Amino acid sequence: MGDLKSRFLEVYSTLKSELLHDPAFDFTETSRQWVERMLDYNVPGGKLNRGLSVIDSYKLLNEGKDLTSEEIFLACALGWCIEWLQAYFLVLDDIMDGSHTRRGQPCWFRVPKVGLIAVNDGVLLRNHIPRILKKHFRGKPYYVDLLDLFNEVEFQTASGQMIDLITTLEGEKDLSKYSMPLHHRIVQYKTAYYSFYLPVACALLMSGENLENHVDVKNILIEMGTYFQVQDDYLDCFGAPEVIGKIGTDIQDFKCSWLVVKAMELSNEEQKKLLLENYGIDDPARIAKVKELYNDLNLQGVFTGYESKSYDRLNKLIEAHPSKAVQAVLRSFLGKIYKRQK
Repeated sequence: MGDLKSRFLEVYSTLKSELLHDPAFDFTETSRQWVERMLDYNVPGGKLNRGLSVIDSYKLLNEGKDLTSEEIFLACALGWCIEWLQAYFLVLDDIMDGSHTRRGQPCWFRVPKVGLIAVNDGVLLRNHIPRILKKHFRGKPYYVDLLDLFNEVEFQTASGQMIDLITTLEGEKDLSKYSMPLHHRIVQYKTAYYSFYLPVACALLMSGENLENHVDVKNILIEMGTYFQVQDDYLDCFGAPEVIGKIGTDIQDFKCSWLVVKAMELSNEEQKKLLLENYGIDDPARIAKVKELYNDLNLQGVFTGYESKSYDRLNKLIEAHPSKAVQAVLRSFLGKIYKRQK
């Protein structure tokens, strides 16, 4: 994995250099420095799981055969397209949420002299993706399918973000409208498509597969994405910031988190009243009251039960798949999520 990651980072340097010397725009030294700094700050800083998963998945789908240097480069380039997409989402998401930290450092829009220029930087990040695809995949039979895939997944993710945002409108805070179906809907569109389905779909297209023949794979990955997000909601409250790389803000942001939906399900009338009075208020004392209620309801134990049940169900779905290569891809994803909080 070490060699793969170093190769992946080499491809980042190549793609970045191509974008900084793109003939479609006459960069000045100042603008080139800005874009380079913006890219280095936002694109390669995470765990890179989504991008590396494209290469892992492609290798597993081709049952471990030695990949050519071109295949490795192309799989890495697709992986970076996903990381670019992720950076674009996160830069704008952090502005919308008024977040403070991301990946253990200040959010890009909070960096001195950046501010709301970050909105345009987000648009730039998004626009880099078709440029990378055009340069390296235009001659491939699956080029149009790749463009369609990225456009579709971006639409699904932005729509999920919209559902998330309109349920947290100021002055319209109503916990009673939060439910598991709503939570699953937000998660499916906002996270699962681009984080889970997209890397495997890229690998399938590179392998010459038709995505319409793999709806079952998509469904398993979407379910896995839901499990991942429930885990993320849990870690937002109970995870250590130095481990998860950010300070959790779901309580004060009035997020439709799995924890608050579960709390509403399990609370008696008095506890519901406490939640209604304190959830969604950016005040340490109010946040502490919500966390105390979560502890009283033993939500850590409830989450452990949910995790175990989901893990068993996903394993069964994976085992039922007829292709050993696809099984290996799905198991690889499940293993990474499960290990995340151990």
